[in-house]
Amino acid sequence: MHLNFPFTIKSIAARARIYWAAAVFSTFFCTLSWAALPIQKFQLPGGAMVYLVESPAIAMLDVQIDFDGGSRRDPPSKVGLASLTAALLEKGVVAKNGRRDAGPPQGAQAPSGGSAAREATSAGAYEPALDENALGEAWADLGAQFGASAGSDRFSFMLRTLTEPDLLAKAVALSARQIAEPAFPDDVWQRDKQKTIAALKESDTRPATLARRAYATAVYGGHPYGYELTEAGVANITTSDMRAFYRASVVACRARISLVGAVSRAQAEQIATAMLAGLPQTACSGMPMLPPVADVEPLTQSVQKIIAFDAAQAQVLMGQPGYKRNDPAFFPLLVGNYILGGGGFVSRLMTEVREKRGLTYGVSSSFAPGIHAGAFTVSLQTRPDQAREALEVARTVVKDFVATGPTDAELKAAKDNLTGGFALLIDSNRKLLGNISNIAWYNLPITYLDTWTAQIDKVTVQDVKAAMAAKLQPEKMVTVVLGAKP
Repeated sequence: MHLNFPFTIKSIAARARIYWAAAVFSTFFCTLSWAALPIQKFQLPGGAMVYLVESPAIAMLDVQIDFDGGSRRDPPSKVGLASLTAALLEKGVVAKNGRRDAGPPQGAQAPSGGSAAREATSAGAYEPALDENALGEAWADLGAQFGASAGSDRFSFMLRTLTEPDLLAKAVALSARQIAEPAFPDDVWQRDKQKTIAALKESDTRPATLARRAYATAVYGGHPYGYELTEAGVANITTSDMRAFYRASVVACRARISLVGAVSRAQAEQIATAMLAGLPQTACSGMPMLPPVADVEPLTQSVQKIIAFDAAQAQVLMGQPGYKRNDPAFFPLLVGNYILGGGGFVSRLMTEVREKRGLTYGVSSSFAPGIHAGAFTVSLQTRPDQAREALEVARTVVKDFVATGPTDAELKAAKDNLTGGFALLIDSNRKLLGNISNIAWYNLPITYLDTWTAQIDKVTVQDVKAAMAAKLQPEKMVTVVLGAKP
């Protein structure tokens, strides 16, 4: 798609806004073609894996870089270290003076774009430090976005930029610098620490927060998936801890890099190389292995927690450890959960708890698979005087579904809805990037998106029944009820 404007766009940020609006407009035209675009997979000389989908319709690029540095690697005494490190990483970069190993590996080329592109891998020029305001202004001037985040499994960087050569090179250079040279300013951390502690104190007054914490602790036990941020943990974290965590986690050879946008494979290799260039280039074969994280232990018996709380709505949670993302039964479990409680108003839980009995406005079930077994959770809110009844109905629905599986009609409706909605999973560069990064992170087949609808179509009633029965034990679930009245 070619875009012609009858005026000159002088502002980079304005130009970016127009392109981003055009990207949304072009979604309708691009969705079907994206499903057929091949995923290219290759490895950089240093060991990092790269996954690329060329999407040339709009001159934009989305990049995600993932490292094994999520909250599952938080020390028990410093829960929140990964997420707080990611947050502070965006608050400034140190001065760049001399090489500081900022250049690319010998023989690597800079991204295309002439002299501007050389900024991405220039090693000799001095560059002043940037505080959080200057860094924000630098990204705004480029009309680009860059950020860091930490989930349960991953420490991630995300870049969104136009692919015009001058802008692309500068965005890659700035992101490479932010990855390699974060300042972790102590004065900013002392300020943000107090804000975080204040936010935690405020969240302790919310019934949903208290119920979720009790539920996570009961489901996961001592596993890091169940860790919850506390005032004591935040107070115990220093910028020295952040730097040590960052050095151990953000290692170039262990990166998984996903790119979706208007770049070729050659450009993608150059961009990926440049973005990691400032990190130490030690081969993973010469580094110690990351310490293993134990799997989530299955529950051996039911656990019930009744928490007194004066609130207008009672919080009800029920569940247990579920399954890992690479489980062979992923698709039967996806279909099964859609029927049980993931399909909104067409789900069994919604039909029985809301439509037939009027016990809640909404009830749902979900799985949260990761590197380890994430929780299966049934969640609802209801009037305090009917919380116990709502829980009993939900428990009965889950028990019956695990025992008998879906009907033929339920299975057909679920499969039709899931396959019919597949296009919505990839209807933007960013959504497509999320899918590609999951393929990269969980080592899913490179044909995963191409075969997604076929995998759904071949699920049978018996597949769903067997998968749900293997993963769920209704007699051994955690139940948390907060705010119920007798």
